[in-house]
Amino acid sequence: MMGFQPVVLWTDLLLFGLLGCIVLAAWSARRSEPMRAAWGRVGASGVGMTSLTLLLIFVLVGLVDSLHYRERLEPAGAEAAEARKAQLSTEVRSALDALAEPLRTRVEKTYSAPLAWQLFSKQTVEGKDGTQHREFPRLKYGGAGLQYPEQDLAGDVTGRIAIGLAAAAGGWLVLAGVVVALVARSRRVPFGAGWRAVWRGKGGLAWRAMLLTLAGVLLLVGPITALATEYHVFGTDKVGQDVLFLTLKSIRTALVIGTLTTLVTLPLAVALGIVAGYLGGWVDDVIQYVYTVLNSIPGVLLIAAAVLMMQVVIDTHPEWFETAAERADARLLALCLILGMTSWTGLCRLLRGETLKLRELEYVQAARAFGVSTTRILARHVLPNLMHLVLIALVMDFSGLVLAEAVLSYVGIGVDPNTISFGTMINAARMELAREPMVWWSLVAAFIFMFVLVLAANLFADVVRDAFDPRAS
Repeated sequence: MMGFQPVVLWTDLLLFGLLGCIVLAAWSARRSEPMRAAWGRVGASGVGMTSLTLLLIFVLVGLVDSLHYRERLEPAGAEAAEARKAQLSTEVRSALDALAEPLRTRVEKTYSAPLAWQLFSKQTVEGKDGTQHREFPRLKYGGAGLQYPEQDLAGDVTGRIAIGLAAAAGGWLVLAGVVVALVARSRRVPFGAGWRAVWRGKGGLAWRAMLLTLAGVLLLVGPITALATEYHVFGTDKVGQDVLFLTLKSIRTALVIGTLTTLVTLPLAVALGIVAGYLGGWVDDVIQYVYTVLNSIPGVLLIAAAVLMMQVVIDTHPEWFETAAERADARLLALCLILGMTSWTGLCRLLRGETLKLRELEYVQAARAFGVSTTRILARHVLPNLMHLVLIALVMDFSGLVLAEAVLSYVGIGVDPNTISFGTMINAARMELAREPMVWWSLVAAFIFMFVLVLAANLFADVVRDAFDPRAS
C-alpha cells in the first residue's frame, strides 16, 4: 500500500503563517471595544457578510490546495527486499488534487465544449472497412455512460441537475439549521424564535445575507458537482485537461499573489509613510525621492527585468530544487517579492499625506508638549487613525494584484508556465479565440471566477472602510 510524505513549500508556509497571524489578531481584537464595534458593523452589513462568505469559500479552496504531498513509490521485485525506504514520486500533489481526482485524471485528446460527448473539431478516423473519413470522435470520458448520446444527453443532464439541486437544498437546510440553533442558543430562545431573529436580521450578524449567499453558491455547486462526475462541465483545453479543474487550481495562485505580496508592501508603506509625514524635513525629502524615482520607472518594465533576473538565478542553480513544483514555487514567491517591492509607493504616499494632517491635531500636539516620545505618539495616536486606510488599501490592492498576475502571465513574465493561474489560462485562450469556430470556454471560465473573486474583495473593502473610518458617523 502506497503512502505519502507531506511537502511544505515556501508559499504554503507563508500562507498558513499569515492565516495564523490573522487568527491571533482577531483574538486580540476581542479585547478592544472599538475593534469589536467596528467588526460588529461589518458583520451587521448584508453586503459585508455576502462578500465575506464568498471570500471564505475561495480561501477554503486555496488552503486545501496548499496541503501538498508526494506519494511513496514501492520498489518491485528483488529491490523490495533490499529497499528500506520507498522512493518518492517526483510529482507534488495537493489535497485538492486528491479530492478532484476524477477531474484531474480524465484527460481527453483535445478541445471539447462544455457538457459535450464528442470532440470539438473533426478528425480523420479509420473505419472498420479500412476507409478513412472525417467526423467528430466521441470523448473518452465525457458522456461515456450514454449509450445513445444524441437522444439521451438532454435527459441525463436534466436528471443530474435535479439531483444536484436536491442535494444543495438538503445541504442548505442543514447549514441553516446549525446557524439558527447557534443563534437561538446565544439568545436563549426557542428554535422558532431563533429562526425569526435570523430572518429579520436581529441575530447580531447579517445571517440572512450569509444564508442566502450560501443558498446561491450551493445551487450552483450542487448541479456542477453532479454533472462533473460524467461530463466536462466547462469543457477541456487544447491538451484535453478539464477546465473546471484548472479554474479551481488557479484560485490558490491568485490568493498567494494577493496576500503574500502584502507581507512586503505593508511594512515598507506603513513605516516609511508615517515617518515621512510625521518627521518631515530631510527624512521626508529622501523618502519622497525614493518613491518618486520608483514611480517614474514603468512598472511593467521594472517587474519584467526583476523577474527575468530571478529566472536566471533559478535556471543556474537547479540543484536548489528537488522537484518541478519547488522550482515553480520559487518563481511564484519571487514574483510576490517583486510585486511587493514595486507596489508600496501608492499606500506610502497616502499615509504620508494623512499623517501630515494628523500631526497638527490638538491631541498630538498635546502629547508632544508633555514630552511623549515620537515612537509612542506614532503607535498610540497616529497609526490607529490610519488603520482604516491601511485595511481598505490592502483589500483593494488584493484585487489589483490578482489582475496584475493575469496581465503579467499574459505577456509571459508572470508565474512559471507549469503553475496554473488565471493569467496562464487567459494566455492559453488568446490563440483559441482566433479559431473557427471559436473556443471560448477557457477564457469565460477564468473570467467568471476571477470576476467573482475581485468583486467580492472590492465590496468587502468598501464595508471595512466604512466600518473602520473613525470620522464616519
